Amino acid sequence: MPSTAPLQRPKQPTTKKAEIPISYDINLPYRELDREIKTDYPQYIPSWDPIWFDPLTPFDYEDPALRVRDKTKPNLLTETAKTTDIQPHLGTIVENVQLSTLTDAAKDELALLIAERKVVAFPDQDLIDAGPDAQEAFMRHFGKPNYQPVSGSMPGHPAFHIIHRDGNRDEIARFLEQRTTTTLWHQDVSYEIQPPGYVMLGLLQGPEVGGDTVFAATDMAYKRLSPAVTSFLDGLKVTHTSRKMINHSRLTGGLVRKDPVDTVHPLIRVHPVTGQKCIFLNGEFITKINGLKDSETKWVLEFLMNHLVTGHDFQARVRWQPRTIVMFDNRSTMHSAIVDYLNDDGSAKPRHIFRLIALAEKPIPVYEDEDEVE
Repeated sequence: MPSTAPLQRPKQPTTKKAEIPISYDINLPYRELDREIKTDYPQYIPSWDPIWFDPLTPFDYEDPALRVRDKTKPNLLTETAKTTDIQPHLGTIVENVQLSTLTDAAKDELALLIAERKVVAFPDQDLIDAGPDAQEAFMRHFGKPNYQPVSGSMPGHPAFHIIHRDGNRDEIARFLEQRTTTTLWHQDVSYEIQPPGYVMLGLLQGPEVGGDTVFAATDMAYKRLSPAVTSFLDGLKVTHTSRKMINHSRLTGGLVRKDPVDTVHPLIRVHPVTGQKCIFLNGEFITKINGLKDSETKWVLEFLMNHLVTGHDFQARVRWQPRTIVMFDNRSTMHSAIVDYLNDDGSAKPRHIFRLIALAEKPIPVYEDEDEVE
């Protein structure tokens, strides 16, 4: 929860020759913008309120999908609803359903649909224009809000994580001088003691072409591995941390609202709704696999990341339209934004998205009785 504890900005480097680090994530600004943003949704321009967040404490969580008795989802998928699958086993587009009108029973069924299909897109949603109060209230049905430690949010609405790109030619040029791609495959907020279950993305403004988001199914990726490999992975524990993200924000003069979090999670987690084993991986937040040496950790993580990134047969690419809302299961997917919407001069076309997160259960290990080793 927000706290009144004093918040201090780090002192800026005194040397004029200090090198500016490239962005940790090219999709995000980490400090106040020095230019005017033209948008139809000015309330959603990223801001950095000096609020401090205390550490998340353990909480009880009941997945709403587990309350569903009729698997046909009659309250959500009515006679007028139209569903189109993106891939045979991953991703669905649902039309003629307005999220703003769903009953609690329909929201439970939506949770089940997301757990089953992993990614669900809803075009032309009036919830986009209903404002932050309505959007936050909707997401509270699915879990506890998350408060982002460094990125832009909204005044009075710290649960919002604002994703905005517009221009930024020099920043993008520096980024691509060091990296071969803008993709950043990850699972959201994996360092928290109880990471996200359900996540909402809402597109406010985007390019006519490009700016897609690609998802990979971590349960399907797990099934492709041999029994010899999965038996090794099933018992591994991994340390996730937010230190790199927070240190980057401090180096760039950004605001930090929360102390770094270090948490041990199973590398393979069991989904509470589907019962499937899922790879729980984040190339940016993992520092070590407990019990392995550094070179062994690097070898395992690079193998798994390459497996997930190149597995196009268990991936789905979501193409955005204005007023689209996408909800996905963070426990059984990895994802990356695709920054391909650049102008001829290297600057970015406008792309404006908000994210809301519902924190869920502590990741369930394959072996419940195995102790965590720091």
